[in-house]
Amino acid sequence: MVTGGSIRVGRAIVLALAGRGCGVVIHYSRSSEAAEATRTEAEALGVNAWCLQADLTQAEDAKRLVGDATSKAGPLAILINNAAVFLSGNLQETSLDQWETQFALNLRAPFLLSQSFSEQVGQERAGRIVNILDSRTNRAGTDHFAYRLTKSALATMTENLALDLAPHITVNAVSPGAILAPPGEDESYLQRIAENRIPLARSGKAEMVGAEVVRLAEADFLTGTISRLDGGEFL
Repeated sequence: MVTGGSIRVGRAIVLALAGRGCGVVIHYSRSSEAAEATRTEAEALGVNAWCLQADLTQAEDAKRLVGDATSKAGPLAILINNAAVFLSGNLQETSLDQWETQFALNLRAPFLLSQSFSEQVGQERAGRIVNILDSRTNRAGTDHFAYRLTKSALATMTENLALDLAPHITVNAVSPGAILAPPGEDESYLQRIAENRIPLARSGKAEMVGAEVVRLAEADFLTGTISRLDGGEFL
């Protein structure tokens, strides 16, 4: 199951997993048409795919999502915690609503989903969790104040879960850098970053994140690993 799997990086992850023969549950919140389009693309690769709606800012939705997914698709083997909200604002600009929304979706939901997933996997099967982080948290900054905190905490949770859920479930993360322009920006945004801040002098692609998620999901002797996919931007 890929949360936030209908668009952008989530879509790329769904298609990468489908390309490796995985049936995929595509979670979405509001993007129902995009979810159905992604499902069609995944099924064209020869796998089964299902769409499942939930508002992961609501704790009860997050708690029930794994159960709903297993009812549709059968027992899950892989959980990708990708869904997130990215809101700008420094300390003074960040409202309580922005804080609570981002912590609910970006941090509490992965916690609840991982909890439910681990219970479903149990002690008899192997499982994989891959969390999607953000390489900007490797350097302090005042922008996107609450968002940065949620992704930094998710990095810590990745390592804690790796210890807690071993040996049956591996827990790793991908930390993308300049992969897609944020909403409201175009490709020139990525070009400026590439020219001024990335040693490899180019931005990445969403498909790279998908490929890295597949690599971590297939690895059976990696856990607690955070893979930085940023072209060296945050060295």
